[in-house]
Amino acid sequence: MDLAFIPSPSVGVVHLGPIPLRGYAFCIIIGVFVGVWLGNKRWVQRGGRSGTVADIAVWAVPFGLIGGRLYHVITTYEPYFGPNGHPLDAFKVWEGGLGIWGAVALGAVGAWIGCRRRGIPLPAYADALAPGLALGQAIGRWGNWFNQELYGKPTDVPWALEISSDPAIGRIGGTYHPTFLYECLWCIGVAALVMWADKRFRLGHGRAFALYVAAYCAGRAWIEYMRVDEAHHILGLRLNVWTALIVLVLAVAYFVISAKKAPGREAVVEPGAQPAEDADGETAGSGADGDGAEEDKVSVEKTAADDGAAESGAEEAETSAEDGPGDKKSGDAADASAADAKPAGSGSTKKS
Repeated sequence: MDLAFIPSPSVGVVHLGPIPLRGYAFCIIIGVFVGVWLGNKRWVQRGGRSGTVADIAVWAVPFGLIGGRLYHVITTYEPYFGPNGHPLDAFKVWEGGLGIWGAVALGAVGAWIGCRRRGIPLPAYADALAPGLALGQAIGRWGNWFNQELYGKPTDVPWALEISSDPAIGRIGGTYHPTFLYECLWCIGVAALVMWADKRFRLGHGRAFALYVAAYCAGRAWIEYMRVDEAHHILGLRLNVWTALIVLVLAVAYFVISAKKAPGREAVVEPGAQPAEDADGETAGSGADGDGAEEDKVSVEKTAADDGAAESGAEEAETSAEDGPGDKKSGDAADASAADAKPAGSGSTKKS
């Protein structure tokens, strides 16, 4: 008998009259809002305009939802296009089934379109959004808890997840590893890692995003290995494990190559954006973390020094003109001649 476990909700949907309110959809929506909020905050700190992240998300989010659903349907096609499948169920996103790989891939296409329309470099936008994506995933994973899906192997650990029996879909009741919780905690750790590394090493040109991808894939590989839901296998490993490993290698390769070809961080992330104050209250110019302010300070000090040198030179020239011996002697001689000379008509007018 289990002494402790995590209970699953008895229902995943609540009806408000004719309108169904689904826990899965709420988790996805809240995750999107948190991701955009944090991304906007980081974008402003890097010198961008407030609201730009949300404007581009209008393109990225729909593309991401479509991509996530396509990946799920393609890699798990049996319930939709297999024997006794229901093709129309492929459109029922609210019932669960979004592949993060397809969501990020096609979401990046939407973000690229939005960035191109605003004249913004996509890597800089991705860097600002990376920790928010991880937190959004952490929140979105609780949608699996509402749907009682994607859990791990049977276990009796105190934090085991209780799953109710449902013969209609072949679900066997019991206690299982809460892989949704493992991934949620892992994503929170990824977000913290990316924010720390970005601040410590001033990551730019897409490297913060690459770090997020690599760190997430490292965790997803072992979490995916624990799951017991139906999945395609290649050489004894689940398809998503292979996907995680391949994407992990690609992300690390991009990080290394980018660091060599484009070290540092972008000087300008958004054309025409005004300098903003960072978290420490320092002015952040077009570059990140106040580089522009520091350059302006040096420029002002240099200009002041040049002006001081010019004024000093002018004073020395004036002193030389006043105190020079040659000029002084000429001035004295001229004054003496002027004093000895009689004014015109100063002679005697008396006749002899």
